[in-house]
Amino acid sequence: MKLYSYYRSSAAYRVRIALNHKQIEHSIEPVNLLKKEHQSADYKAKQPQGLVPCLQTSDGQFLAQSGAMLGYLDALYANARLLPEDPFEAAKIQSFVDVIACDIHPICNLRILNYLTGELKVEAEQKLTWYRHWIELGFAALESMLSNSQYCFGEQVTLADLYLVPQVYNALRFEVDMTVFPKIMHIYQNCNQLDAFINAAPENQIDAL
Repeated sequence: MKLYSYYRSSAAYRVRIALNHKQIEHSIEPVNLLKKEHQSADYKAKQPQGLVPCLQTSDGQFLAQSGAMLGYLDALYANARLLPEDPFEAAKIQSFVDVIACDIHPICNLRILNYLTGELKVEAEQKLTWYRHWIELGFAALESMLSNSQYCFGEQVTLADLYLVPQVYNALRFEVDMTVFPKIMHIYQNCNQLDAFINAAPENQIDAL
């Protein structure tokens, strides 16, 4: 498999963790968002939205959207499952994931922030206020959904951890006060002791600037 990735993309980060966690042989193909490589005709032929990540499967097909990729990988590789078999427990984890995937990440990603400062002429400090507001609101809900377990839902890594860690990484980049989210930070630190997460971290990517 080949993952078209940008080192700071939290969506690509999730898929990198999954590929490592399941020990799937793969390569990383960097797509430089700052150089607008994602807007090239060649890349859009693979990923019509011109977003990262894009997953090229072992038989040469292409998948867009990290959630679809993670579902595909979990269905295809039964080892180190990301969702439990119990329907309710799986739904609980998916509910946690959707807070990030649907309500936090889409309004805090790079293209939204660039639109605020570029098209709408929002000041840099106002942009940070926007970002921190939505992160803090979402994280308050996530914190209330967590227990005191090693990972988000017990003693095994699940899909929830793959979504949480990249979002925390970004929050720290934007200097969100994470001291008010002790359970989230406990899980973040535990996950970052694992090779799958360490090797997927932005600073460990071949395109890290």
